[in-house]
Amino acid sequence: MMRNSNALIVNGSPRKNGNCHYLINSLIRGIGENNGTYDLINLRELKISPCDACESCTGNKSKGCIKHDDMTDLYIKIEKSDSIVFASPTYWFNVSAQTKLFIDRLYAIYKSGLNEKNIGVILTYGDKDVFSSGGVNALRSFQDICNYVNARLVGIVHASANKAGEIKNNSAKLEEAYNLG
Repeated sequence: MMRNSNALIVNGSPRKNGNCHYLINSLIRGIGENNGTYDLINLRELKISPCDACESCTGNKSKGCIKHDDMTDLYIKIEKSDSIVFASPTYWFNVSAQTKLFIDRLYAIYKSGLNEKNIGVILTYGDKDVFSSGGVNALRSFQDICNYVNARLVGIVHASANKAGEIKNNSAKLEEAYNLG
């Protein structure tokens, strides 16, 4: 689905070798075999401040977000990408705190930076299904975000995996992630 695409992969998992890691590796193989390129961002390694809703990023004379942290470089990467793939575990019935922080800071560029981009989602959860885990809330959030910013939600991979790394034994879900690439 990301054929010939320049994809930005945003890993919102706080775990270094968690289930998102294995699904992302499959995604990366798929991107490579479809003549695409990628840039992998691990949010756990970055310093990103929360949005203060100061509105400095809005209006005709805006120069973007006034916060100068690791998000500043990510805005440039977002602009250069054709596609963005969000990967997150489900924590307390929604995306991880790292992912939510990143999403909130997208407000500064939502009018220009996300318009008509292809968006993919990889979501893991520890419960038996996407409904009981609350993962459905996260998926709905991504649908709403895409509708709001005029982006295309091109694929979703969601998987139940409770223990870190457990997903590496689920060949069907690894293949889904590969096919997203």
